[in-house]
Amino acid sequence: MANSLPNFASSGCCVLLLLVSIFIQGGVQGSIGVNYGTVANDLPPPTHVAHFLLESTIINRVRLFDANPDILQAFAQTGIAVTITVPNDQIPHLTKLSFAQQWLKSNVQPYVQATNIVRILIGNEVLSTTNKLFIAGLVPAMQTLHAALVDASLDRKIKVSTPHSLGILSSSSPPSSGKFRQGYDVHVLKPLLSFLKATNSPFMVNPYPYFGFSADTLDYALFRPNSGVFDDKTKLLYTNMLDAQLDAVFSAMKLLGFVDLEIVIAETGWPSECDPAQVGVDPQSAADYNGNLIRHVTSGNGTPLMPNRTFETYIFALFNENLKPGPTCERNFGLFRPDMTPVYNVGILRHTASSSTPLNPGPVPVPGLAPASPSPPHGEKLWCLPKRRADAEALQRNIDYVCGLGLNCGPIKQGGPCFMPNTVRAHAAYAMNRYFQAMGRNGYDCEFEGTGATTAVDPSYGKCKY
Repeated sequence: MANSLPNFASSGCCVLLLLVSIFIQGGVQGSIGVNYGTVANDLPPPTHVAHFLLESTIINRVRLFDANPDILQAFAQTGIAVTITVPNDQIPHLTKLSFAQQWLKSNVQPYVQATNIVRILIGNEVLSTTNKLFIAGLVPAMQTLHAALVDASLDRKIKVSTPHSLGILSSSSPPSSGKFRQGYDVHVLKPLLSFLKATNSPFMVNPYPYFGFSADTLDYALFRPNSGVFDDKTKLLYTNMLDAQLDAVFSAMKLLGFVDLEIVIAETGWPSECDPAQVGVDPQSAADYNGNLIRHVTSGNGTPLMPNRTFETYIFALFNENLKPGPTCERNFGLFRPDMTPVYNVGILRHTASSSTPLNPGPVPVPGLAPASPSPPHGEKLWCLPKRRADAEALQRNIDYVCGLGLNCGPIKQGGPCFMPNTVRAHAAYAMNRYFQAMGRNGYDCEFEGTGATTAVDPSYGKCKY
């Protein structure tokens, strides 16, 4: 999942990933992380979040999906390791050394003495954007930023990487057949992997069993007891979907000659609430996935193709975020409510780190978010919203098309009730739905070249009415 500004890859802008705990297994260090998103109007100030993480949880690392100065200042003197991100649209500029040096001077060097900045990510799920300019510039931008870090004598302290969706794979089942998409494999990923190996940086991926499970494979996705999936080629049995996804990535890396590079799970999670028709989504399932995930990736057991390993892992997300457009589940990936009480417990609070507390069985009202309208009988009322993986460039084209037709786009202009959050995805959600409603709510009116999907849940919030 990623931000909508400038590139929304599923989950809203200004996202942090927080490393939740450190486990030592056989001398190998494994870390657990959680995304902290800020697409909401009811979240506590960054200083409160920093103190909460430091004093009340076992979290000792945090990742931002930008370089927000308020958040960087909030984490000063905490010792919490911070990862920051260069937005996708800055990648072409970052290929120039002078720009990279200035970016460091503006976004890193003023804070690095007090704030423990340890990693910079160049974009998020860049290959999935299909933006040729971003993709062509990705590896050069990483190399240039590293050169700027060398010039500033920060290269040993701060590493450079970039996260990928599993869309980089052309084959993933069985796991031993995993390979990267043709064209990207040799021309982008091989030089990227070479750079990561040379700089001792990890290869980062965003695996989501949640988006790959069916009713029949729910236990397999949640790490619950199941019959498993057998890989005929390797004769290995997989008892959970995450291992299969990771081994597919490993197999693809192996084809390019990279078997000893660290793999980091940059993003994964499970929502606690979704639309009524969605199976396997409730607080208990979310607790099962994230709790089992933490135990598994830090156990030292590894995967069938990567035994005896731990994985630095980032859970999505820290908070439920009430302004995220899309299905209900998009607003309910959080481990905590905005008042910092747990939605369910996975053992990251200091005073309950090894305990189990009752789960909240129902939804919690969120101040500032208009309640979703109930679905009418026979599904007469539908809304059109961007698909989760739709890239920002395509969504901007949708906005331009709809507003260019003369339909009323005033609400998403500055000062309008739907202007905030000021992101491409949020504005596209309003524009696409405006067109869908005006055209008569036919399924094909929400196609938008494969970037739109209908929902029976009203996405209206506050004064913004869809």
